[in-house]
Amino acid sequence: MSRAAEAEGGPIVETPSGAVRGTWERADPGAAGSGAAVETEGRGRIAVFRGIPYAEPPVGSLRFARPQPRAAWTGVREARAFGPTPQRGETGMTLIPEHSVPGDDTLSVNVWTPDPDPAAALPVLVWIHGGGYISGSPASPWYDGRAFARDGVVLVTVSYRLGFAGFGWVEDATPNRGVLDWVCALRWVRDHIAAFGGDPSRVTIAGQSAGGGAVLTLLGVPDAAGLFSGGYAISPAVADPSAAAARRRALRLARLAGVTADAAGFASVPESKLLALQPRITSPAAPHLLHDVHAIVRAGLLLGPVADGDVVPVDTLAALTEGPSAGVPLVLGTADDELTGLFRPGGLLDRAPRRVLLRALGASREAAEAWLRTRRAAECTGSAELLGRYLSDAVFRSWVPRAAEARAVSAVAGPTWSYRFAWHPDDPPRAGHCGDVPFVFDRLDAAGVERVAGPQPPQALADAIHGAVVAFARDRDPGWPADTAGSGPSRIFDLPVRDEPGAYDDARTLLAAPPAQHEPA
Repeated sequence: MSRAAEAEGGPIVETPSGAVRGTWERADPGAAGSGAAVETEGRGRIAVFRGIPYAEPPVGSLRFARPQPRAAWTGVREARAFGPTPQRGETGMTLIPEHSVPGDDTLSVNVWTPDPDPAAALPVLVWIHGGGYISGSPASPWYDGRAFARDGVVLVTVSYRLGFAGFGWVEDATPNRGVLDWVCALRWVRDHIAAFGGDPSRVTIAGQSAGGGAVLTLLGVPDAAGLFSGGYAISPAVADPSAAAARRRALRLARLAGVTADAAGFASVPESKLLALQPRITSPAAPHLLHDVHAIVRAGLLLGPVADGDVVPVDTLAALTEGPSAGVPLVLGTADDELTGLFRPGGLLDRAPRRVLLRALGASREAAEAWLRTRRAAECTGSAELLGRYLSDAVFRSWVPRAAEARAVSAVAGPTWSYRFAWHPDDPPRAGHCGDVPFVFDRLDAAGVERVAGPQPPQALADAIHGAVVAFARDRDPGWPADTAGSGPSRIFDLPVRDEPGAYDDARTLLAAPPAQHEPA
């Protein structure tokens, strides 16, 4: 019997860095569609370890530096509570409850396992949270991993540096520090996860929104090669700003802070002040509103991973097709209406000519005409809905056929599966951004789920969605045919669940007619 099984005060696991004590928690009794439930120590319980540091605190001289692997400790380290989060303060009303934990020791992992025994050799899912690369927290109740543990998967959730601290361009400092945090966490998994019952040769990286974008980015990161063998990208939020654009935004932030745009200058600015100024370079707003919107449509979010030629050598599309990990199997998909609720209907907006509005958002004339002829455009009842659907397709949905088509003709890319999350409650009447996350984790009872899934979300759909992730983590097959030609079939997660070819044909119109080019501000 493992030491973890014998410990009465909580499971204790011996790791290469030292011993950690977690908590025994009730195994989730809910039914899942994976058919992979395992015996959880024979006691109807799972072992959970929270706040295990994988790197030294990123403060002082390490604030804008590469993450440094955590030094070993002596004795038993308590791992019963979430560690401090890079996200500071409460973010207000967000789609996902994202709790912040104060403190400097922000680079940590959390582990849910059904069997903390090195002999178990279970598949591992490493979850990278979303939040647009500027917010988010692994302490969210939506990321509770008990259903994965119930179904025989060791779940690891990861914290990483956010915003300018993680992704801002600092001229004489290491770029893409948040990306290097992901790599450092994956190395921790490689070296430590066997002690928790996981198999380091069967690691799937997964995430939603910015976390989904992280999955795609990591396919192209040389330092991440060999650290995972599958990817599951949910509504990936791509960030492909050029190095020149990243420098310009850093210079703007330095001017706002009254410092030089180097490590010494930014290090002299208190964290709270830098966070207060950060929205000026990450959120589209006057006087750069149109420029910033154009940049998002063209190259993704304004702050995030940058193709620097070193840590991230290539952009996202190249990572998918020729990156050092492009050969791993990949599942990706989006919700039907990621951003459809972004604009409020009524007033001048609904009276404005639709073509003019799309052109204002950066669509070329050809792209606007092609997309306006699609079924999705024809279904819109007003310009507010139309603009939200256009941005859903331009920023999120078009990436699915783009990735599938490019990987289908790549000589090195692995198999690709695509899906659509199409189910929606009566209110709101759309399959919006983040609405699928409670289904992925089979956490329909978590706080805040009713806001995106209504009062009675269907358990059968959670069984299907969660079961697909479990099956992919376990067998590298989510349960429907791979997309070998870039046009499907795609799994449609709705009631009933079904497979359809051409599920992204409407978004594909934007690939033939790319957005208009504009010089960024």
